Amino acid sequence: MLAGAAAVELCAAGEALALAGGPLAFAALCFTGDDAPDAAVRGVREVLRWARQAAAEGDSGPAALIERASAPRAPFAGLALCGAGARPRIMGVCNVTPDSFSDGGDHADPESALTFARALVAAGADIVDVGGESTRPGARPVDVAEEADRVLPVIEALAGEGVTVSIDTRRAAVMRAALGAGAAIVNDVSALAGDPDSLGVVAASDAAVILMHMRGTPETMQVAPAYDDAVGDVYDALAARVAACRAAGIPAGRIAVDPGLGFGKTVAHNVALLAGLAQFHGLGCAVAVGASRKSFIGALTGEADPKARLPGSLAAVFAAVNRGAQIVRVHDVAETRQALAVWSAGNELLPPPSA
Repeated sequence: MLAGAAAVELCAAGEALALAGGPLAFAALCFTGDDAPDAAVRGVREVLRWARQAAAEGDSGPAALIERASAPRAPFAGLALCGAGARPRIMGVCNVTPDSFSDGGDHADPESALTFARALVAAGADIVDVGGESTRPGARPVDVAEEADRVLPVIEALAGEGVTVSIDTRRAAVMRAALGAGAAIVNDVSALAGDPDSLGVVAASDAAVILMHMRGTPETMQVAPAYDDAVGDVYDALAARVAACRAAGIPAGRIAVDPGLGFGKTVAHNVALLAGLAQFHGLGCAVAVGASRKSFIGALTGEADPKARLPGSLAAVFAAVNRGAQIVRVHDVAETRQALAVWSAGNELLPPPSA
């Protein structure tokens, strides 16, 4: 990926295209599969000529893919994702649960969770993601009423204070109640496929949605997960969910996709998805990534305690934003904000502060 002055110059010269309309750009495309052109890697000028030729022959797919990958993204839940001053958005995790993998029990009652959520906002969170059910590997479902009782007081209070709130849930009834309480985003680990009413609830609202990929359920997802091609298979699965949302009347500007690191993936799958993350911009939606404190980081570093995985979590954030991710879901908001401020300055993505 290109950034800063180099990206601007090459885009102006027609030698590169902005990635999702953001501050990064790409000067070449790498092709795989049976329908790829003869050369595996081609420059932007050559790719555009190839796409025009394909369109002239009745195949508009390549041109549409390039357009989706490069088109500017609309604001997501009112948050700018590209344009002057835009930057990766930080989603802070607020679990109102006794059993989440990293912070279970830390903020298990609504009053404690609300205090913590306000601290996340003060530390620099653009979004607070409120969840009332653990979806860690092996977790069992929580009663819907109990889940709602955990999250609704927190959501209502935060939304009343002007905070952009996301509800992390798989249940349509919880989604509906959370949106009524002021949530602006639905973050669903089942990509609106886990409850038959979920798609209709989001479509009937003006809420944004994060469609996350997961194989199976939290109880089963880590039982020997296997893919023919992790990046390609997850891409295709998310493409199908985006298509379902579009068919239901949810526009692309209200959709973000998340490859679901740790949800039905081995360490090798997670690493491949991080490395191939730029491909997901071809879906024409914002890209969100949640890697914070996850077990694959511990597997790579040898760190067993999730709360001690901050360095690895920041490295995963850098890997994601270097591939154009617009939203990063994290536990350690202040540290991520600092790291992204330096990353942005180092890549000339934002003007440096005045001395």
